[in-house]
Amino acid sequence: MPTSWPPDVDPAPRLLVVPPDVESLDEAHAAIEMWEHYAAKTLDPSQRLVVEVIMATRSDGRWAAATTGRAMARQNGKGDEIEVVELWGLVQRGERILHTVHDAVLLTTQAQQRLLSVLESSPDLRSRITRIWRGTGQQMIELTNDATIWYRTRSGGGGRGVDDVDRVVVDEAQHALDEHIDAISPTLLANPNGQLNAMGSSGLPGRSAWWWTQRRRALGDDPGRFGWVEHTAEVVHLDDTGNVVQEPVDVDDRSLWHATNPSVRAGRGQGIEFLEEQRRRLGPAGFAREHLCVWAPPPIIDTDALIPFTQWTAGGRPLTAMTPVASGQPVLCWSVSFDGKASSIGMGWGSIADASVMVLDTGLAIRWLPERLVELVAEWDPVVVGCNNAGPTAAQVPVVLDAFKAAGVEDRLHLFGLAEWKAACGGFLAAVREQQLCHLDGQGPLDAAVAGVRERRLGDGFAWDGRASDVDLSPLEAVTGARALLPTERPAATVAPTYAF
Repeated sequence: MPTSWPPDVDPAPRLLVVPPDVESLDEAHAAIEMWEHYAAKTLDPSQRLVVEVIMATRSDGRWAAATTGRAMARQNGKGDEIEVVELWGLVQRGERILHTVHDAVLLTTQAQQRLLSVLESSPDLRSRITRIWRGTGQQMIELTNDATIWYRTRSGGGGRGVDDVDRVVVDEAQHALDEHIDAISPTLLANPNGQLNAMGSSGLPGRSAWWWTQRRRALGDDPGRFGWVEHTAEVVHLDDTGNVVQEPVDVDDRSLWHATNPSVRAGRGQGIEFLEEQRRRLGPAGFAREHLCVWAPPPIIDTDALIPFTQWTAGGRPLTAMTPVASGQPVLCWSVSFDGKASSIGMGWGSIADASVMVLDTGLAIRWLPERLVELVAEWDPVVVGCNNAGPTAAQVPVVLDAFKAAGVEDRLHLFGLAEWKAACGGFLAAVREQQLCHLDGQGPLDAAVAGVRERRLGDGFAWDGRASDVDLSPLEAVTGARALLPTERPAATVAPTYAF
């Protein structure tokens, strides 16, 4: 690997996070060379850097980054950057790729056609294509080595019908919702070298909460196996409370126009004259958003929250960084929201003093709950399946119990009494504050529940208060119960891990 990596590129990204433990860039450079040959185009230095951040490998051959983000103003070549990665993954690695966009079917068609134009550019690559689907919302390309890329709209179901993928691409990430990421990211679950690549422009007002979680991660002190490249005109940092400080931007400073738009420096497109006209068309706010990658302000962190934001996020981990879990070791817990309209299933593994938790399923319905619980019991063989025997959750116990009896697993069900549930809530809060809890990063409904939870005092203890909270607490309640059901000592693995998170 070059000792000067990352290189000084012009224009330099304002915000750059390179993943840890990078050993080699050889695969990135080979991918760039192959794409430039077949696409008959040349990447500019900033585009090369993005490919290097995505495809940097460790000494064990795995990707150095489990998650990457690319933020930049529109029409600056993000599509070429990810196309390099996808072409290499399909042709050389035989990857299964899920490429998602917002809700415009036309964009999935365009993304498919771009890659097809490269694959069909020579007899060598064209001969490898075995199947192409161009149906609305079902676009797909399959190669002779069983490599496949699916194109899906996230609002249309995202990864429905697609599982066990090597790479998830979140295109137009400024529009991605927490529930979208929750739906598509588990497709990477069974892959020990899976990667999620997000790319988008500036965060939008009221619509980019998930995109902001990734930018916050880039601004933090311990981003983990993460890479981020952002060309933006704004100077941005976190204050002592974890809130984002965005310094004002002079939208008429032409040096910022050049620094934020690599395509202008590379001589692509219409250049500075186009930006001059756009400044007059869009006005200062629109121009800053569309062409200087200036983000709308993020949600303010409540420093008086019951579960402190900074302590909660410190326990977040990507799938690939979590402790492996084997079938027969985890515990499950389920919950129904206070209004009875939503439900969640959580999983925990490890020990009570060193717990790992994640939300396996959450949704705006409860009718799916019994059948899904039975499926998860068959899949994971959990030690126990728990729930709080009170309120709307208790109302669903009879139907869940009937399903468990039909499946012959009724002995797995554990109902929390009041004293147990108080202890579970208090223990969960203490574990977060003492950094004795690891949770899957980026689970939006769980993060929202943590941010909005309120407590209900019960004698010498408390419980989460669904009545006083403005959000669905079922994801939080599901992982709260899961942690409480864990043993005092981590069980020894007796079989190979079913999933290496």
